[in-house]
Amino acid sequence: MENNKTFTITFTKQNGESTTRRGKWTEKCQEFVAKAGHKCLTFLDLDATEEKGKEQYRMATDKITPWSIK
Repeated sequence: MENNKTFTITFTKQNGESTTRRGKWTEKCQEFVAKAGHKCLTFLDLDATEEKGKEQYRMATDKITPWSIK
């Protein structure tokens, strides 16, 4: 993904709740495979950043269901 690109990501939290967030790709973001074998995506959560007033990074995994980016 390109730096400063914004997107919408939908993923399932550990508690089984599905969530959709506005995200942004920055130099701190990354996509990788965890030692356990599931895919992980670290992204800047724009919704939480607006709420808290400082950058809030989140991690989506495909442990429960695959994430989708639009």
